[in-house]
Amino acid sequence: MTELHDTVAAARASESSTDAQTPPERKRAGYPRGLASLAFTEFWERFSFYGLQAVLIFYMLYAVDQGGLALDAAIASSLVGAYGGSVYLAQILGSWMGDRVLAPKWLVFWGGVVITLGHLALGFIPGYGGLAIGLGLIVLGTGALKTNITSIVGMLLEDDPSRRDAGFSYFYMAINIGATVGALATGLAQSAVGFQLAFTLASIGMVAALIQYCFAMRRLPADADVVRNPIPLRNAWRPAAVVVLVVAAIAVAWVTGVLNEANMASVTGLVIVAAAVILFVAMFSSRSVTSAEKTRLAGFVPIFIASAVFFGLLFQVFSFLPILISDDRVDLQIGDWSMPPAWVLSVGALSAVLITPVFARLWSRRDQADPNPSGKFAFGLVQLGLGHVFLLVVVMTSGSVIALLPVLVYVVVVGTSEVLVGPIGLSLATRIAPQAFRSQVVALIFLTLAAGSTLAGLLGQLYTAIGDTAYLTTISALGIGLGAVLWLFRSRIDGAVAFGLPSH
Repeated sequence: MTELHDTVAAARASESSTDAQTPPERKRAGYPRGLASLAFTEFWERFSFYGLQAVLIFYMLYAVDQGGLALDAAIASSLVGAYGGSVYLAQILGSWMGDRVLAPKWLVFWGGVVITLGHLALGFIPGYGGLAIGLGLIVLGTGALKTNITSIVGMLLEDDPSRRDAGFSYFYMAINIGATVGALATGLAQSAVGFQLAFTLASIGMVAALIQYCFAMRRLPADADVVRNPIPLRNAWRPAAVVVLVVAAIAVAWVTGVLNEANMASVTGLVIVAAAVILFVAMFSSRSVTSAEKTRLAGFVPIFIASAVFFGLLFQVFSFLPILISDDRVDLQIGDWSMPPAWVLSVGALSAVLITPVFARLWSRRDQADPNPSGKFAFGLVQLGLGHVFLLVVVMTSGSVIALLPVLVYVVVVGTSEVLVGPIGLSLATRIAPQAFRSQVVALIFLTLAAGSTLAGLLGQLYTAIGDTAYLTTISALGIGLGAVLWLFRSRIDGAVAFGLPSH
């Protein structure tokens, strides 16, 4: 076993030596060439993911004669929240595997293969069976792919901190373009033909992502092909045993009724909180983490909490709004044409795509005064809260049916707020991560998406119980209130996350 560890260590030392002799990678427009390839790969992966996301809750809510499953709105919201939370919760397993089992480069590839199989299952296996198998495979595959592709982007931008936020903003723009085009394509397919065609289109997007990634692999940095902290072979049985126990526990909970469709989002939320606590405790207690790194982690904690709440409020577009549309509360007619419901959801991603280059230029101009990470998060939260205030006013002044235009304005205001949070969180995580826990800190950012997805599902259930006015008032207060608190403490937070790092 020591021989295996020594062999891996020697290989890593050899690669480091080789890297030192390798000329710097050619760049385009000041960015590494591999960044464009990874962005295009992520475009197609997000095409498939958000193409599915746009029609998934409608698939659950629509009547059987419309091709749906006719689920109760509260149960559908719980399932979508649990699915979204599980997708990002799986990032912890994926990030751990990227550090201990398989190099990030290959986890991205095999994760893409598993996601493709999941979309095919949704497209060709009808009913509840296809839903369970398909979503399960997508959860596992996305867990392997997402944190590791983001870690590779961080490696590409490691030597150019002045362009880090801008580079991640362009990478995030590819995500939003893929999300927009995917939602438009599957939304149109569902309206014209049915849900199965929409699911099949999502699988085609994932195949395109795999093809693009195969071409991109040769341009990736050498570190992407290295397992940083390989697990000794003699201890390999331990994580395998944990996986078996977790699967068995879930099966027993489901059979006994402890876990069911109605409480799935709540249970997923508790697991996410426990996972976050365990990750933070592991890093704060590790001897491999320096005191400066622990100071930066302490500053990251309020950013983590704010990010989780932000995404919970943002993801209302995938829970509360579809319920509103499926209840015929929104007039989708524009003349003689009816807008596909999934297209309403894609407007937010489209608006974020259009505004991202503006913010990317702002972040790259370091001579201009701009807010630090917590300030950007604060602005994003307040904007999100004000978007819900606007919708609250619209709902209170409308009749039983809401016009399409103000709903689209709401989606634009809410959707563009993500530019102030999403790419900044990714950039910050890769910059402040302890050397021994790089992938795990990236996993924490995706864990905020898990918490957000689950929170959105729970809030969707809350909406079915308390109605429009109380619900939107609660969402508005959360966004504006947390944004104000973050702004008040921004200097202390930003000082902590920048402690010991070179200025940029």
